Amino acid sequence: MSAWDDNRILDLFGIDMPIVLAPMAGAGGAPLAIAVAQAGGLGSLPCAMLSVDDAHAAVALFRESTARPVTLNFFCHTRTIDDTRATSAWRAQLHHYFDELGLDADNTPQPVPPIRAFDVQYCELIEEVRPAVVSFHFGLPDASLTARVHAAGAKIIASATTVTEARWLAARGCDAIIAQGAEAGGHRGSFLAPSAVAQQVGTFALVPQIVDAVDVPVIAAGGVGDARGIAAALALGASGVQMGTAYLSCPESTLSPSYRQALKTVRDDATALTNVLTGRPARAIVNRVVAELGAIAEHAPGFPDAAAALAVLRSKAESLGSSDFSSFWAGQAAPLAHALPAGEVTRRLAAEALRRIGCGAA
Repeated sequence: MSAWDDNRILDLFGIDMPIVLAPMAGAGGAPLAIAVAQAGGLGSLPCAMLSVDDAHAAVALFRESTARPVTLNFFCHTRTIDDTRATSAWRAQLHHYFDELGLDADNTPQPVPPIRAFDVQYCELIEEVRPAVVSFHFGLPDASLTARVHAAGAKIIASATTVTEARWLAARGCDAIIAQGAEAGGHRGSFLAPSAVAQQVGTFALVPQIVDAVDVPVIAAGGVGDARGIAAALALGASGVQMGTAYLSCPESTLSPSYRQALKTVRDDATALTNVLTGRPARAIVNRVVAELGAIAEHAPGFPDAAAALAVLRSKAESLGSSDFSSFWAGQAAPLAHALPAGEVTRRLAAEALRRIGCGAA
């Protein structure tokens, strides 16, 4: 018998505690997912930057270590129409940074961002490996693909940043809704009005409104940095929480030394929602390029094209020990995180949350 009052997420996913690891493409991976899953939470494998073969290998590695449930996460963005004029204007805006770093802005090859939207090949992967859960960011894929994911036995969850998005997702068969408040690190999951960040609300205002609007369980995400946040989210009607920034400093994450150092000194006011780094609003630690271009740049190309020119600058700057152009995603509760093993973090969070809500010991 579970010690938690609301068992819907536990029963839906087959987990012991209502803690979901945020996928965090580029920062998470199988070791982090394994540690959280073995501790009783739901491990997540970010697949949006992986080839089908690499995603298959990540699942295999996970399952070599544990038989616990896992979620595979994918993006559902629509690629913007190739706009040479906008891309050229963006590179021109960055020209002085190229000059400063001794790079030729006009002749330096621009890499193609390794970000892929959910497609038939990914769906075939789901049908082969049959994960317990599949999560989507930026909406849902085509209805035919969504039906195939469900037919493969997976529960489907997706992020909503507004009540309208939550209703949209629930109407299309999501088994649970991730209520992503504005405090969350990384990309906003917005898809009905992706650029309207100024009107979006925080997690603890969003959660009860989504709980009242949909019949499926709600998972709170954004600003849930410790057990106090978990207890607060559950008190507001959430059935579980999704946590990412709380795990970034764990040894199992794949962060660079400079990223880890930035997290050690991050302040509560050190992050911003910005489209400068990728072309889509995302919360990151403010660096030089965000500070100088302004958090929301009107002429930044769409997602993920804005990241292409910056990738050249980032690579060169990082080789010189600078993070002026690096994407250090982090939520507003980043100062609450601790650099402990992920399994220990999960167990501590659950035990303390249970004490706070008076449900006994984990």
